[in-house]
Amino acid sequence: MKVIVLGAGVVGVTTAYYLAKSGHEVQVIDRAHQPANETSFANAGQISAGYASPWAAPGVPLKAIKWLLMKHGPLLIKPRIDPELITWMMQMLRNCTSSRYALNRSRMVPLAEYSRDSLRLLRLESGISYDERSEGTLQLFRTAKQLDNSASDIEILKQFDVPYRLMDKAACLEVEPALAQSADTFVGGLQLPEDETGDCHIFTKELAEKAKLLGVEFLFDTEINHLEVDGGKLTSVVTSKGKLQADSYVVALGTASRSLVVPYGINLPIYPVKGYSMTVPISDADAAPVSTVMDETYKVAITRLGDRVRIGGTAELSGYDNSLALKRRGALERSFTSLFPNSGDLNKASFWSGLRPMTPDGPPIIGTTKIEGLYLNTGHGTLGWTMACGSARVVTDIIDGATPDVDTAGLSLTRYHGA
Repeated sequence: MKVIVLGAGVVGVTTAYYLAKSGHEVQVIDRAHQPANETSFANAGQISAGYASPWAAPGVPLKAIKWLLMKHGPLLIKPRIDPELITWMMQMLRNCTSSRYALNRSRMVPLAEYSRDSLRLLRLESGISYDERSEGTLQLFRTAKQLDNSASDIEILKQFDVPYRLMDKAACLEVEPALAQSADTFVGGLQLPEDETGDCHIFTKELAEKAKLLGVEFLFDTEINHLEVDGGKLTSVVTSKGKLQADSYVVALGTASRSLVVPYGINLPIYPVKGYSMTVPISDADAAPVSTVMDETYKVAITRLGDRVRIGGTAELSGYDNSLALKRRGALERSFTSLFPNSGDLNKASFWSGLRPMTPDGPPIIGTTKIEGLYLNTGHGTLGWTMACGSARVVTDIIDGATPDVDTAGLSLTRYHGA
């Protein structure tokens, strides 16, 4: 069977790889000039199955007000009339209950753990390297209240048998010795030792090369204009390089997925949430983090990637505008310099932004649609890197008519009012 994958980010490339391994003829189309050139380019670098939880959670509406008032807060909303944003936010608010949070997380954690295990197997089989580390994630608490509030998260970790360590300050310093140089105080942390880190951009480029060896064809610098549907079946995709045809098509376009399929009566509740990152060359390895430190106060992830540190964070709701706002560096710099003040030269840092494809409830959208031959693998939000391999295997199984290794009942588009 021939399958066309629309999108060459980490989700699209992993999908192409697993489809090719399953014996399909695969073609990948993307408007960029290389793989992982947009949202996958400079993300925070975390593969965090333990933190696979929805943003829609109890207490978040009140926290959002506090974050909006903080000088270096993690949330920013650009004042504008945006019906799409209003609809998405209303859907998200409806998911901010204890029962909905528990349900949505129960759909996300198994997929994330399956994806992490799939990545480990892929790494073993292919020999791929991408500045990976398997040192876990440390969620750092600056206040006793944050430490106390971790109890609810720990209950969920117990529910899914996710290994964890609740640590005092001394134990935090054992796993991240450079925190001894921190200019700010902290009281403890929650470590998830099974989490991993790695450079998503490097991984995706390397995997694309492995995919080519399996026969996958990549068409870059190619705009996807629209789809052609006849009798309820997808017959072709029209691009800037002509009309392309296949037996099946997978939409893995991140935030661009919604606009592509909405003319055909498929309403994807995906909204772009802009995130920012800085990549800082390490000047003193002993002063840098060992793995990932999650700054709970500023919602910033600080991740070791080889001889660099990646600092990622911020949730900016400003539509599809991906312009780089230099003033957003403040929150990232504040967190990094307070925790690892002597590790890198900010004057040599690169600054980046990307649009994350967020669903209002949290889980991605994977599976079939009402159009025959059209499949979805999109809406992963901040967890595209975490869930990429697992999601790719799931959609491959669905196309093959096989039963996926994880429960997909809550991952399909049908969870939204049977759409």
